[in-house]
Amino acid sequence: MSHSPRIRTVLSCTMLVAALGAGATACGSDGHPLSAKPYDAAGHVAFNGPVGSKKADPDEPLEVTAQGDDARITDVTATDAMGRYLAGELSADGSRWHSTAPLAAGAHYTVRVSTEDDEGAPGRKVLTFDTGAPEKKKRLKVTFGPEGGKYGVGQPVTASLSAPVKGKEARATVERSLKVRSVPAAEGAWHWVDSETLHYRPKEYWPTHATVTVSSNLEGIKVGDRLWGAETKPLKFTTGDRIEAVTDASSHWMTVYRNGEEINSIPVTTGKPGYSTRNGVKVVLGKEYSVRMTSASIGSADFYDKQVYYATRVTDSGEYVHAAPWSVGSQGYANTSHGCIGMSTGNAAWFYETVRQGDLVKVINSAGEDMPTFGNGLGDWNASWKSWRKGSALLTGAKEGPAVADAARLRPQV
Repeated sequence: MSHSPRIRTVLSCTMLVAALGAGATACGSDGHPLSAKPYDAAGHVAFNGPVGSKKADPDEPLEVTAQGDDARITDVTATDAMGRYLAGELSADGSRWHSTAPLAAGAHYTVRVSTEDDEGAPGRKVLTFDTGAPEKKKRLKVTFGPEGGKYGVGQPVTASLSAPVKGKEARATVERSLKVRSVPAAEGAWHWVDSETLHYRPKEYWPTHATVTVSSNLEGIKVGDRLWGAETKPLKFTTGDRIEAVTDASSHWMTVYRNGEEINSIPVTTGKPGYSTRNGVKVVLGKEYSVRMTSASIGSADFYDKQVYYATRVTDSGEYVHAAPWSVGSQGYANTSHGCIGMSTGNAAWFYETVRQGDLVKVINSAGEDMPTFGNGLGDWNASWKSWRKGSALLTGAKEGPAVADAARLRPQV
């Protein structure tokens, strides 16, 4: 009997047995090799782990090899005490399995090895070992944002790193360890803003009234040379209604929507020539009842010094939606501000009470520049989904669709 057909039979039967459960009989008639109790494969496998009380070097990959001409490895699973699978690859001839992801430091691993002999009989061997501790001075800490609470559907998740991470492999290790889940579910992706900052957003906005949880299993994982993951505090927040305020700078009007339905239409004034309001989607950063605005804050040659009320901030550089009682005569007719969206005190108070951090303010038909994706608040939604995915160390070049968890192990190709 040639090897290829036998391998196919063994793998297919193994999968069938797994599907039927531990109490199922093996496929085939009595006397089939798979109907026998797995033999102890201790003499048929070797691994490069430590002996006795010694601990493994987490810098070194794990390797399991078949010993002798009458045995081959059919499957390997390696998990730590936290239930994390160690990704690995099995050679096509079943002679060697090796890890393809870093070992966690200070962890206890259980390795389950499945083999078969030259008659196709299955063997089993369980190996355990501990890894040593990493350098304590080189710990990569992750801080998630925003703080827990209730936000608008446009609020991105941020991850700030305590040290720069460069290189695709190191970034993939970090990104793979950061988990974002929402209920209801939403497809999303991480994007590297720079070597110390990542943002996560869904393809579309978050679902309304969703619960979003963010966590990391980076602790003990090697990221780079003498750099290891540290424990990370998880994050949980919820979303409210979908509030979108669309301002048409050419018609001088703002229309506010809740869950797609118009709830208010407000005359406004936006930036005058030379100070035109930026086009694009801006995420509400916060609200301040009273803000002092001066020409010096934006380097304006036109002197002004005003105390402004009901101020909703949308950029780091000082764009607000706020009360502008001095320009009521221009609201709905002309653009006279230094870049902010101004409206009557009554309308500004209503807007201030209606929106929350994470809600969306979109400006269209302005003569101003486009809102940048990063660097002036949260312009994350101005990037196309295709462009956003390119900022991921895991999704660059991958087929578009929901991210699939990395396989913990690979079976031989037959």
